This record gives sequence, structure tokens and C-alpha cells, in this order.
Amino acid sequence: MDPFLTLLHSFSSSFSDRDLSSLKFLCGGKIGKRKLEAVQSGGELFSILLEQQLIASDKVEFLEGLLKNIKREDLISQLKQFVEEREVNAPEDQPDVHERPIEVICENVGRDWKMLIRKLGISEPKLDRIVAANPFNLQEQLFKSLREWLKWKGKDAKVTDLIKALRGCNMNLVADKVEL
Repeated sequence: MDPFLTLLHSFSSSFSDRDLSSLKFLCGGKIGKRKLEAVQSGGELFSILLEQQLIASDKVEFLEGLLKNIKREDLISQLKQFVEEREVNAPEDQPDVHERPIEVICENVGRDWKMLIRKLGISEPKLDRIVAANPFNLQEQLFKSLREWLKWKGKDAKVTDLIKALRGCNMNLVADKVEL
């Protein structure tokens, strides 16, 4: 699944009716009135913006401007984080060896996820930034934290370190699942 489309979907689901109305108004100069009147959701608006090539995964300035105008700093920080991660991961895609363990951890670690992330060595300020960017989604907070760990460790990121940290937090069942 395209990470940019996932991000846009996440934005769309967080829009209030007022946000959507403001966005439609702001897009009035770029999108025809008839098309805008038919828009009922953020997803529909984003589809039009994508079609007209006003936004793309490597072209987010217009989107950032829209979000600034409706005062959605929370979404702007998520957008900036997306751009940063894209730049860091541009030369090579995500390391395949970590995809499954991260998926297993995200599916099985609950509210104690911060203990695991601290055990992996992620700093409190980074943790706070991730939580602030995803305030109502624990699974996304855990996922972004694990991605931050991968980015920080780079080539030194090892599945055995994840397993050791899980066991250090008494999350043995999850560690066993990762080992499979």
C-alpha cells in the first residue's frame, strides 16, 4: 500500500466538517466549483488534488499550505515526519528482515509499548514527538517508534536486539512469536 495514500486517508478521517468546508473553500481557485460541490470527504478532495497533480508524495507544499490555513499543526507535523522518513529511506527500501518482526510486535504489544521502546534506547524527546504526532493511535505510535529505532540503528538494527528487549520487558510471548 502506498504510504502517501495511507497518510492522506489518515488526514481525511481526522477532518471535521468545518475542516473539510475550509479546505474546499481554499481549493476554489484550483478546482472547479462543480467538482468541489460534489466533494463529501477529505478522501474525495485528495483524489482530485492528486489527479490534478497539485499534491504528490514528493510534492507536499500545497498540502502543507492548506493544513496551515486550517490550523492543523498536528497534521503538519505528521506530514513533515513523512517527508523526513521518505528522504532517509529513499536510497534503499525498508530492510525486509525487519518487516515481519515489526508487524508481529505491533500486533501483540499493548499499552506497555513505551517500556519496550525505552529498552531499545529511543530518547524521551523522540518518543514524545511520536506520541504528539499520533495522539489517538497506540499501534501507530509503536510502529513509528520502531521505525525510528530502525532509522537510528541503521545497518546495526538486529532482530535479536528486538527479541532481547522484548524479553527484558517480560514480553516473552511476543518474543517467541518474533523468533518463529
